[in-house]
Amino acid sequence: MKTVNKIYINGEFVTPHGAEIFDLINPSNNQKIGEVILADETDTKNAIAAAKEAFKTFSKSTVTERIDYLTKLKVAVEKRQQDFIDIMIEEYGGTHQFVTMSIKYTGAWFDSMIEVLNTYEFEKAINSSLVKLQPVGVVGIITPWNASNSSVCSKVATAIAAGCTVVIKPSEMSALQTQVLMEAFHDAGLPKGIINFVTGLGNVVGAELTGNPDVSKISFTGSTAVGKLIAKTAVDIMKRVTLELGGKSPNIILDDADLDKAVPMAVYGAYMNSAQACIAPTRLLVPENRLDEVNAIAKTVAENIVVGLPQNENTNIGPMVSVKQFDRVQNYIKIGLEEGATLLAGGEGKPEGLEEGNFVKATIFTNVNNKMRIAQEEIFGPVLSIIPYKTEQEAIEIANDSPYGLAAYVSSADEDRAMRVASQVDAGRICINGFSHDPLVPFGGFKQSGIGREYGAYGLEAYLEPKAILR
Repeated sequence: MKTVNKIYINGEFVTPHGAEIFDLINPSNNQKIGEVILADETDTKNAIAAAKEAFKTFSKSTVTERIDYLTKLKVAVEKRQQDFIDIMIEEYGGTHQFVTMSIKYTGAWFDSMIEVLNTYEFEKAINSSLVKLQPVGVVGIITPWNASNSSVCSKVATAIAAGCTVVIKPSEMSALQTQVLMEAFHDAGLPKGIINFVTGLGNVVGAELTGNPDVSKISFTGSTAVGKLIAKTAVDIMKRVTLELGGKSPNIILDDADLDKAVPMAVYGAYMNSAQACIAPTRLLVPENRLDEVNAIAKTVAENIVVGLPQNENTNIGPMVSVKQFDRVQNYIKIGLEEGATLLAGGEGKPEGLEEGNFVKATIFTNVNNKMRIAQEEIFGPVLSIIPYKTEQEAIEIANDSPYGLAAYVSSADEDRAMRVASQVDAGRICINGFSHDPLVPFGGFKQSGIGREYGAYGLEAYLEPKAILR
């Protein structure tokens, strides 16, 4: 059994003041694999103090120095690539397929910020005045369990590029991954206090970060419910926030699309990261007059989806991260049946032979009405809703009929048509004919999917305060 009994403050691994112990459970078999000693308010205040002191010097660093730090962080993280893969599979049940792809992008967060810094202007002349963009201050970074390493690295890279110091509160459920990341960041050899880690509960460590006046900004990725709590607390002291929250992403297949390509891609996409992904396209919008064709293809694809142990290379869907999450998904499947949706594949219960873990069948509902709860609420599990539409305009209306607006997808044989549809969908990031990623392109949500943007120059500016000097 593994024990995580250190946090990282002011360049040193220290024993937490907190004494509460959190058990780490392998979701594939629900066996305990470790435990973590959780940090408390005292630990958080110590980390904030270290970051505040380090900010005095680091905020004055040059672009060249920051690029050097980003390069060192990238090298240190990439050296631990296999360690990350192994622990992500064990700790939260990420599939081998997903985690090997995900970890390849981790170094790219540092590369993209280096690219931005090479051309970014921190001082701009407007008429006879000067506008200086200065780092916002100490940043509290709060990240989820489903993309812990990638989320931490992208936010840290942006903060470092801006000249900010950070206090990171990763999910307590990601403590083993955090241990590897702390070690990698330490090995990068940055000056003390720039990067600090305090693993603890949201209502303890997260609350202190959000309410502490010495933290100038919170960058949070997680649920919309928690994001709202952070925003409410932060507004009392006008703390800056970037919130990347939940999603219920639409995937619009237009009537001219090649269904044999678009539908399988849509089903596999909905199940990305075992469907524990905020950008997963879990609402599949299809032409009503082609619904039978779509159903036939989707059913065949679902029946060939491999739900299994995450370490197996052919596994498409691994376990839900916890018993609580498994129960949540099961409840939504039950709700879908009660609402009158047609069960096309999967359903309640665990797949045969996987009863010990938190495994959910690859489930598809069809003939779904967009007013149903399974079409409106984020399930965070492998449950896809197929929703028919009559016209292109109705498809756009259905896509926008959601409290969320994080991501969207459009498939069409005519790229200009797809672009025209995409321009009318209210979502922060929209992919045409497939799944694309670009760390320089802004990412964030409309409506209840968040506030602000991350990645690239847009993300960098969220860590900067404009100061106008008139003369």
